[in-house]
Amino acid sequence: MFYKPEDGHGLPHNPFNAIVAPRPIGWIATRGADGSHNLAPYSFFNAVAYVPPQVMFASTSAKEDRGDTKDSLANIRDTGVFCVNIVEYAARDGMNQTSGPWDKETDEFKLAGIERATCETIDCPRVANAPASLECKLTQIVQLPGAANFACFGEVTGVHIRDDCLKDGLFDITSFQALARLGYMDYTRVTDAFSIKRPE
Repeated sequence: MFYKPEDGHGLPHNPFNAIVAPRPIGWIATRGADGSHNLAPYSFFNAVAYVPPQVMFASTSAKEDRGDTKDSLANIRDTGVFCVNIVEYAARDGMNQTSGPWDKETDEFKLAGIERATCETIDCPRVANAPASLECKLTQIVQLPGAANFACFGEVTGVHIRDDCLKDGLFDITSFQALARLGYMDYTRVTDAFSIKRPE
């Protein structure tokens, strides 16, 4: 089949994010200007540069109590910092609980029973037991076409790695079964990996 997105796909559900999959999940922790805490998963997330290390995530919807965006981006606009936490299979239920359309006063760490820890280089919370956490300082927010589409970029200023996720000096995502987003309501987990040597 072929379709133009502007004309519709004619399928029971939009296939777009099922096609672009699997996608890593950035479990974004933020702090509000009032000191409140927020935690929410984003699957439009990735690393984008090595030196200096940089990541991005995209927020694509809005809430009535936040105007043109959601809590995460609103908090980052106010404070200039955020922490990306990597999601393991064991945390799938907690991650899902934090994805709800909760009001801005809700602390998703408390709501989902997620232990919070303090970051080292930024004034922001992080998921205490995450396999890895990336402390980030905002570099830019880019408004994309569409009413509530924003790409948020940050420079990584600190990296936390859980000790049991290092195997022979390598960060091993199979050891904790990293969670990834598929389309619809579907997810997958990384249970094995293989290496391919690049051409010289």
